[in-house]
Amino acid sequence: MRNEKAPSIQKSDRETVSSNKIIKTTLLSDLKSLFKSVVLIANVLPVLVGFWLALYFTNTSLMENIDLFLLTMIGSTLVMAGALVFNNWYEVDIDAVMARTRHRPTVTGNISLKSVFTISMVSTVLGFTVLLFTTMEATLYAFIGWFTYVVLYTMWSKRRYTLNTVIGSVSGAVTPLIGWAAIEPAFHIVPIMLFLILFVWQMPHTFAIAMKKYDEYKAAGVAMLPVVYGFEMTKRQMAVYITCLLPLPFFLASLGTTFIVIATVLNVGWIALAISGFFVKDDFKWAQWNFLYSVNYLMVLFIMMIIVTLPVFN
Repeated sequence: MRNEKAPSIQKSDRETVSSNKIIKTTLLSDLKSLFKSVVLIANVLPVLVGFWLALYFTNTSLMENIDLFLLTMIGSTLVMAGALVFNNWYEVDIDAVMARTRHRPTVTGNISLKSVFTISMVSTVLGFTVLLFTTMEATLYAFIGWFTYVVLYTMWSKRRYTLNTVIGSVSGAVTPLIGWAAIEPAFHIVPIMLFLILFVWQMPHTFAIAMKKYDEYKAAGVAMLPVVYGFEMTKRQMAVYITCLLPLPFFLASLGTTFIVIATVLNVGWIALAISGFFVKDDFKWAQWNFLYSVNYLMVLFIMMIIVTLPVFN
């Protein structure tokens, strides 16, 4: 699936774009934007959950592994931060076109592109160095996530193919594997299911964003599914992916009945919302509801995984 329309602003125009306008912002807001703080936190949470569940299923104490926990969290956070900052550096031309990203420091020039690239590389190298003190398997999963996001998604597929969403989903889905593999090998039904849940979840979540920001993605020439194939195709695919989430919690029966019931209720609710999309008149409002539902869905699901495995419930 290819988008033949190339972005109107080429990568060679970055320095010009970033120097067009200086917008007054605080250093803190610039750094939060540069590191995509909300996205970063959303990706760190599954690492934590993966680590926690590995402790639970191996009957291992957190306090006895607190040093390993800190190394895993710090290392993975640095690697992910490096990838996100690289994305900001590489996509400054796209960000300059899109309203929601025009105030990023790479576009405003508040932080030079050379500095942004340096921050990205330093963060990445430090992250992998720290992770090497955990396990090779955890480091490998982190590398898969970094390589997929930086090379296969950001540099190769995002501007060319609607499959960019599928490719990008891999980078987010490996995060719980990093946490789990720091304790023991991730060839276990629980981390595998966490990977699948995150992989499938990211599709409708990202499609909802692409529908919300349709005009901006179209102006930037980004090959998102709604831009290339329209809203109806996007709605159908969202419904399919959301339905695929329905059976996955049942493979996590070891987390207990409470978790399965809550996860199933969440899945059924999302399926109902997806089906309603074929009858609504305001596609943008519907996309906004899907976005909000997807964010809360994941947050509730992963927090529940921790709650149901707390000692007080066992």
